[in-house]
Amino acid sequence: MGTRLSVIIPNYNGGRTIGRCLEALFASSYDSFEVIVVDDCSSDGSPEIISRFPCRLVQLHVRSGAARARNIGAHKGTGEVLFFIDADCVVQRDTLSRVDRSAEAGDGAVVGGTYTRLPEDDCFFSTFQSVFIHYSETKRERPDYIASHAMAIGRDLFEKSGGFPEAFMPIIEDVEFSHRLRRSGSALRMDPSILVSHFFDFTFVKSLRNAFRKSMYWTAYSLKNRDLLSDSGTASTELKTNVAAYFSLLIICALSLFFQRPVIFWGALPVLGLNAFISRNFFSELHKTKGGPFTFLSVLYYLLVYPLPVGAGSIAGVIKYSLRLGRLEGMR
Repeated sequence: MGTRLSVIIPNYNGGRTIGRCLEALFASSYDSFEVIVVDDCSSDGSPEIISRFPCRLVQLHVRSGAARARNIGAHKGTGEVLFFIDADCVVQRDTLSRVDRSAEAGDGAVVGGTYTRLPEDDCFFSTFQSVFIHYSETKRERPDYIASHAMAIGRDLFEKSGGFPEAFMPIIEDVEFSHRLRRSGSALRMDPSILVSHFFDFTFVKSLRNAFRKSMYWTAYSLKNRDLLSDSGTASTELKTNVAAYFSLLIICALSLFFQRPVIFWGALPVLGLNAFISRNFFSELHKTKGGPFTFLSVLYYLLVYPLPVGAGSIAGVIKYSLRLGRLEGMR
């Protein structure tokens, strides 16, 4: 029979993907589960799509955010284990079986899965992002956080924890939740066999916008949490080194041009070499996914373009954190 699972899905205007998400769940090789979809005041007709499937639909009347939607869904669940995914995620046929297997390990850990290397929309920018997240989240068996796109947690533990933070914390509410769980003594464990594929729908602009936005919120949170330099999933040592190397190279180039001394350019070589060495495993993952041409283009994008929005987002995050700190000081 297996462990009874409650699959919790927050939905906001997910009409383009929620049907595929639910279709995959109900085609699962595992059968001891329920699906609870919490609709957060969608305006695109997605509740009508959801109602065609044998799942429980909970409709909110006030726009509340994904964290509150997940918490409400968890409260409605009856399973021993809660499995959180997103409305733009598609489980594999054996995903729920693997969640059950991890739950039966009996170590009481919060278990995380990740994205498949190839996303549902296999275009360059979406695939780059999917590989990047897959690689970053599976580097360690004991990760810094468990992402809410594939998170399994015992219902009793979830209720004791207080759930996801409902204050406005987009993108990183699962990071805060994971850190809170760890501080209370709960173990986090990554199971790379638990996979969901994701609809990114990324274009060049959307990829850059996502990098900026995620970096901004993550930097502001990390400053508050005092772990800015930690190797934390997608906020990895590789990415942080890449951004530092990028701006170091800009400074080297500017100095060379200002002083009209081409020899200064030679200082770029050790910076490039160190950056490539630190990111070598990520580059290998890119090659393993789609071969040489894709890897070549991805490495160029990662080294020459991606650091700009990440760096700009980090600066915006510092400003955001400083303004918040200033407001708090003013209230004292």
